[in-house]
Amino acid sequence: MQESFSSFKLHPSILLALSDEGYETPTPVQQLAIPEVMAGKDLTGIAQTGTGKTAAFSLPILHKLRTEKPGGPTRIRALVLTPTRELALQIDKSMRTYGRHHKQLRTAVVLGGVPAGPQIKSLRRNPDILVATPGRFLDLHERGFIDLKHVDTFVLDEADRMLDMGFMPDVKRIVALLPTERQTLLFSATMSNDISRITKQIQKNPVKFDVTPKESVPSKISQQVLFVEKKNKRALLTKILKGQDVLRALVFTRTKHLANRLFRDLSKQGIQVDAIHSNKTQSARQRALSDFHRGRIKVLIGTDIIARGIDVEGISHVINYELPHDPESYVHRIGRTARAGSEGTALSFCDAEEVGLLSGIEKLTRTPLTTLEDHPFRSDEIEKLRKSGAAVASPFQKKRNGGARRFSSGKRYSSSSRDESGSKGGPKFGRRRGGGVKHKTV
Repeated sequence: MQESFSSFKLHPSILLALSDEGYETPTPVQQLAIPEVMAGKDLTGIAQTGTGKTAAFSLPILHKLRTEKPGGPTRIRALVLTPTRELALQIDKSMRTYGRHHKQLRTAVVLGGVPAGPQIKSLRRNPDILVATPGRFLDLHERGFIDLKHVDTFVLDEADRMLDMGFMPDVKRIVALLPTERQTLLFSATMSNDISRITKQIQKNPVKFDVTPKESVPSKISQQVLFVEKKNKRALLTKILKGQDVLRALVFTRTKHLANRLFRDLSKQGIQVDAIHSNKTQSARQRALSDFHRGRIKVLIGTDIIARGIDVEGISHVINYELPHDPESYVHRIGRTARAGSEGTALSFCDAEEVGLLSGIEKLTRTPLTTLEDHPFRSDEIEKLRKSGAAVASPFQKKRNGGARRFSSGKRYSSSSRDESGSKGGPKFGRRRGGGVKHKTV
């Protein structure tokens, strides 16, 4: 294992940029990935968010650009495909940070939700690296603004999230446009059968590693569950957020509508708050993230779109106002706290319809959540449901008629979603005996 970045023999300009940022010791993901990527191999890396994946593929790409000079004019050499706007912007920022001492380096980012004009202008400057979300990428490619003939490195980041959000048909279309001779790097938080099939389709003899920790949740996160009736959740949230121990909090809901409603209610209570979700414009989302990062607002409310795309230090609390239908989303949500070795608190509100979801979370994390009893809206009845193992069917399940999502087991099928560019995405669905639905094989 490498003890320092200098042992990778990266270009001196990259090492200088890492020194500027105070980076000294590579993370396990970086130790495993960087030598293999620099050797030109395809790679499949399984790792949770916050483990240093971006640097693991960015540093070798930047090294290649500095040491391998192509003939002719500059063209796109590396394409990074990612599911969300926030993550795309974060990767682009990291690329520019690590490549700050490479004066000729050009990067571009294309994503939906904002006018295409500035992105087209950046593409006309012939960037070396392009970071993109699928919908806007295909739009600009079909309009003739993206030339892929010189791409020699393709990165598919958050592959499992791509699958969940229904982007894989678009990803397949993009892969078909790329040169056959290329290096393909795939990163994912999980390795499902679907992801395994994808790697076989787009990679050649990839090196594989899995650095998923034995514990799904960092030990420095205090996980607590608050049993509360649905009608009392808002009052409970307000009381908690007004507490002095809450320095900076993320609040998660399942729907954009509820996120907006909580934003309005908390604002009326004098709490510095903003909301972020896919219906917000890109400028509004960036402004909210910036205000949250700089401490101008204390609370940021959002849906699972920000569970992987936000990396802000100093988040003391993550509050699950609603438990997610997907237990893995719980892990990604609460992973926004206790960053960089700090401690954090994850509070989960649980009403009668969410007891089964709680069971699925505890099964995945192999850790029972501690019951927080000292709060004014505690419900003994719901706590008894939890102890008895009973689960109340939610309206979501009733609509599914026996459904696609199994409440207590934690198993789930992805719902159709909307592409980050604003166009309809989502996987195709086929009918299933019993009225349920299942994901079409990709």
